[in-house]
Amino acid sequence: MKTGIFYGSSMGTTEILANDIAVAMGVDSADVHNVSSALVDDVQNYDCILLGSSTWGLGELQDDWYDFLEGLKGQNLAGKKVGLFGTGDADAYPDTFCDALGIIYDAIESSGCEFVGSFEPTDYAITSSAVCKDGVFVGLAIDDSNESDLTAGRIKIWVAAIKAVS
Repeated sequence: MKTGIFYGSSMGTTEILANDIAVAMGVDSADVHNVSSALVDDVQNYDCILLGSSTWGLGELQDDWYDFLEGLKGQNLAGKKVGLFGTGDADAYPDTFCDALGIIYDAIESSGCEFVGSFEPTDYAITSSAVCKDGVFVGLAIDDSNESDLTAGRIKIWVAAIKAVS
């Protein structure tokens, strides 16, 4: 199953996360795409698509995601597995922590894709933001500002879950 990673990053944290995930997944760097310059149609080259965004302001997408997501909503993603990952600040913005993942999830939920990589947030203090639906995180939520000591372990667990279904 061929995996492509698409991310948006303003400060570099989500880009680093995307590259760390690529290494852990064994994804070639040519299959890691910044949405600021990627073509939406490129998602059709992959069976498994990992989508990453940082969350800004009070629960907003990273700026480069708006146009890309609009195009993504028009794609037929039937039969594709989609995993979501992102970064946020749980201490400063607990009510909107990693809300960008929830925005992406809601936007492509009816595209025919199968979401993978959701998990119970057992070691997170935050479970009330849009990243959490029915008590389960829709993807990998990273707070590298306040919980950087947990990042590597969270990536490892999430990547193992993605690999198990892809």
